Amino acid sequence: MSASGAGTEFGVFLPVASGGWIVSDTAPRPPATYEHNKRAALLAEEAGMDFVMSMAKWRGYGGRTDHWGETLESVTLMAALAEATERVGVWATVHTNLVHPAVAAKVFATLDQVSGGRAGLNVVVGAYEREFSQMGLWDAAQGHADRYRMTDEWMRLVDRLWTEPSVTARGEFFTLDDCTSRPHPARRPRVVSAGRSAAGLAFQAEHCDGSFLTAEDVEGLRVAAAQVRRLAAERGRSIRTYAMLTVVLDETDAAARRRFAEYGRGYDREAITAMKLSWGLPLERAMSMTAGDEAHEAFQTAVVVGGPDLVVEQVLEHVGAGGLDGLMLVFPDYLADLPVFGEAVLPRLR
Repeated sequence: MSASGAGTEFGVFLPVASGGWIVSDTAPRPPATYEHNKRAALLAEEAGMDFVMSMAKWRGYGGRTDHWGETLESVTLMAALAEATERVGVWATVHTNLVHPAVAAKVFATLDQVSGGRAGLNVVVGAYEREFSQMGLWDAAQGHADRYRMTDEWMRLVDRLWTEPSVTARGEFFTLDDCTSRPHPARRPRVVSAGRSAAGLAFQAEHCDGSFLTAEDVEGLRVAAAQVRRLAAERGRSIRTYAMLTVVLDETDAAARRRFAEYGRGYDREAITAMKLSWGLPLERAMSMTAGDEAHEAFQTAVVVGGPDLVVEQVLEHVGAGGLDGLMLVFPDYLADLPVFGEAVLPRLR
């Protein structure tokens, strides 16, 4: 059972960008195609997963792997996958600095219908400058706090448009004049968001059903999970907590360790450095961070490595010690790994 008293949720972060979640030329390289993601989503549903989610990404990181050089658009993809699947939640991502709240309200009310109530909205505060400056949509004068004020206003307007017959509002960032958005969703789509800053956690506590957390270690996850739950409780709300985790699974622990080492061997230092520069790190620090444990450096999340017994043990430890309500999982080879995970690991986690 999760800390909230409900069952632990397991989802899949779909490989909507070329190369997936391992920045290496010796790892499997999922293509950014609808067919590949459709097969992964169907396998996730067959395995018994609870949701599938896709990110929104507008520019890759180059390097010899051209990591994330090709990407699919998140909401379009999830609408198609809502038709292709029957049970899993379909959670799409929107950058609040790209999509007007009236457009987002209409889009997700439509996805609610298409999915039969399985829609989820992952709210992202666009913070990677190069993704948006290429479109002429980056406001260099807007700081971190400004972007979260804008996103708070954005979410409040979306919620009003989902529930009120007409909305008139003149805020700091958006103006609505007798704005209508009908039909309303039959139920509020599941709203989730990520972020560890004080502003990010406050936004999640105020508006979100789920918080995606990151930390240096499992203890850091536990602290962050407790913090966002406390902030939500202070607002008279509850919130579920999640983290990302990559699963390198094989028949034996030794075979899984060989997979892990082989994937790490081909890590693309140039692409990883570009990714860390996009986070706002200075070049010297970004390069120094890619000079350590090369095997781990290729992976973008925490990793569990082993045969079925050890993976079950490590996943349960991650959830329990981290105080989490769920995990969003990444697989090196979605099409090969998901059936094995669904047969050898997930039933034991349940």
